Amino acid sequence: MGARFYFYMSTCLCVTLGLLCVVLVVFWNWRWRGGFAWDGTEAQFNWHPVLMISGLLVLYGLAALLFRVPWGWSQKKRGWKLVHAGLMLAALLLAAVGLHVAFVVHRSLKIPSMYSLHSWVGMSAVVTFAWQWFLGLVGFLLPCSAPQLGHALKGIHVWTGKAVLMLTLAACVSGINEQLSFALDGVSADAYSSLPAEALFANTLGILTVAFSVLVLGILSKADWRRPEANTDAETAPILLREEAT
Repeated sequence: MGARFYFYMSTCLCVTLGLLCVVLVVFWNWRWRGGFAWDGTEAQFNWHPVLMISGLLVLYGLAALLFRVPWGWSQKKRGWKLVHAGLMLAALLLAAVGLHVAFVVHRSLKIPSMYSLHSWVGMSAVVTFAWQWFLGLVGFLLPCSAPQLGHALKGIHVWTGKAVLMLTLAACVSGINEQLSFALDGVSADAYSSLPAEALFANTLGILTVAFSVLVLGILSKADWRRPEANTDAETAPILLREEAT
């Protein structure tokens, strides 16, 4: 079994884990947190973890893998850049709505905002992501973008992209833990320390977010699975491309 098999197996597993994260976070908030609404109550806040995990983690992570798909390497890169930028913009918009939900509900219920480590890390992830998307637009997509600028920004763009994913993972895990600590207080519900069904379920969600993020970072770090440059010769081409040629 060659490198292409392992790449597609890893990618399929990554997509599966991402979908499971989305399904589990929706079910958690529907089953235990009172469902969803848009009325300034706690039910509206339940959109926050759903939007953040769906957009800032899963859609972002899958969009980051777009250039690793071998069957797109023979096509023009600009088209894939537009798809990549569009998916990333969708992820950023979902994250922005998720932040808006959190601030609106906190203000409605007179809960302080931006005091916890979770909120600091989450805001850092969104701000870094927005800055990275803007740099990507300026450096790679605008008609006036100079090739020299894109070349200079490429390393920064890749490094920042991985940093956003790690910040997002930290925000997701700390957010799940914070929500469980508040909800399972041992007074209005079973204590978190007694590990009731909700805690088991949400902890499993947290583990899945870790597995998804680690797999995305692993795929991105695999040198042989990167899209080759236009002037790459046969001897230095990634192993996925050499396998396709044979």
